[in-house]
Formats: sequence, structure tokens, C-alpha cells
Amino acid sequence: MKNYFDLTGQVAIVTGASSGLGVQMAQALANQGANIVCLARRKEKVDANAAEIAQKYGVKAIGVQCDITDTKRVEEAVDEILKEFGRIDILINNAGTGGVVPAEDMPDEVFLNEVNIDLIGTFKMARAVAKKAMLPAGYGRIINIASMYGMVGNKIAPTAAYHAAKGGVVNLTRALAAEWGEKGITVNTICPGYFETPLTKETLETEFFQNYAKTMIPMSRYGKEGELDTAAIFLSSPFSSYVNGLVCAVDGGYTCM
Repeated sequence: MKNYFDLTGQVAIVTGASSGLGVQMAQALANQGANIVCLARRKEKVDANAAEIAQKYGVKAIGVQCDITDTKRVEEAVDEILKEFGRIDILINNAGTGGVVPAEDMPDEVFLNEVNIDLIGTFKMARAVAKKAMLPAGYGRIINIASMYGMVGNKIAPTAAYHAAKGGVVNLTRALAAEWGEKGITVNTICPGYFETPLTKETLETEFFQNYAKTMIPMSRYGKEGELDTAAIFLSSPFSSYVNGLVCAVDGGYTCM
């Protein structure tokens, strides 16, 4: 009998794994047997999350401090992970930011910072992991976390830079999927909708947002903890070997209207 989603012995890096969706996806992959690298800027957070994952799921898990906009540090971090594990099978590019500023008033530095973290940082991680680990192995699963805002505009918040950066992530995914697909590496993107995290909880629970959700989201609610996990597991599976260049919206149907 095949266990289609067994990741036992594989090594997965999850960026932005200091809180929120990154931690949830790291736990989901650990639940399937993967060894986990929690990677983010806050060392105390990733170390604590890794320790909790190791204790709870019985896998090996480490925290690695890394600013994904720092090319030198990204290269060093990948080298450290390879020294520790000898392989990297899965990369979930989840680290990101989100500035809310009206487009006509948006300073250059806000726009550039958004693109630098969400788009260029995603590329730097994919480049380093592919070159040092996945291309030599002839195998890899890269999952870029974009956003439904990378596919559509919105009227609830002025976030043009975020839309531009996440839209770039969507098409970067397609480009890398086309370039690396024949080399055993699949590259896909998940576009989450509104999900409850420590940063969004207060906003999502307001009466204004609840009414907005009933109008704009076919399921009339935001995503709950764990509802992104299965998409990450599916795309991480060795058996998802012919799924490449996919743009997978997990948004309660927001982008279907």
C-alpha cells in the first residue's frame, strides 16, 4: 500500500517560520515525517519552534537565522543546512511582508522593500537551494507562497506593492518550473486568501471584515488554522511529480468570482 504523502527522511526548509502560516506548514510536514529547518530572522523564535516540532513529532528540527534579502547569508545558511542534513528535498518560500499605503503616496522605499523581501528574497532562496542541493540530486520540491493578491486587485486595502511583488512570485514560479522541470525539480505556488494568524486575527474578527467576507468570499469566512496545510503536503509529495508550475489558490473561492 502506498502512503502518497509520506515524507519520512526528507528535509524541508520553511522560510518565515517564526510565526503564523510558516509554523503551521512546518508542523504539517513534520507530521508527515519530514525533518524541518525553521528559517527566519528571529533566532530565538526559530529555535523555539524547531525544538517544539522535534519534541512533538519525533523528527529532527533545527532553527536557522537568516535574512532572505542578504545574498551572502542565504548562501551560508544553505551550506549550514547541507552540512547538518546532507540534503534538501523541499523548500517552502513563505517569508514575506505587507505594507499598506495608498499608491499615490507610496514612497519608493516601501515599494522596493516589498519587492526585495517577497520577490527577490524568494528567488535568492530558490536559486541557492536549487544550485547547491536540488540540481545535484536531480530532485526537489519548491513551493512559493504568493497570495490571492498576486492574481487579482482589491478594494479593501491599498497594497499595490504587495500585489506587484506577489504577482511577480506567481510568474517567477512559472519561469522556474519551466527551467528546472526536466531536472527533477517541481516549482509550484500556493496563493492563500485571508487566513487567521497572530498578525491578522484582530482585523479578521471585526464586524467590517465579517460583512466583507460574506460578500466577497463564497464560503463567507476566512481560512482557519490548518486549512493551508494539505496544499503544502500535496505539493511536497514525491508522488506529485507531474504537478509543475501550478498556481493553487487556497482562498475559499475568492478568486473564482
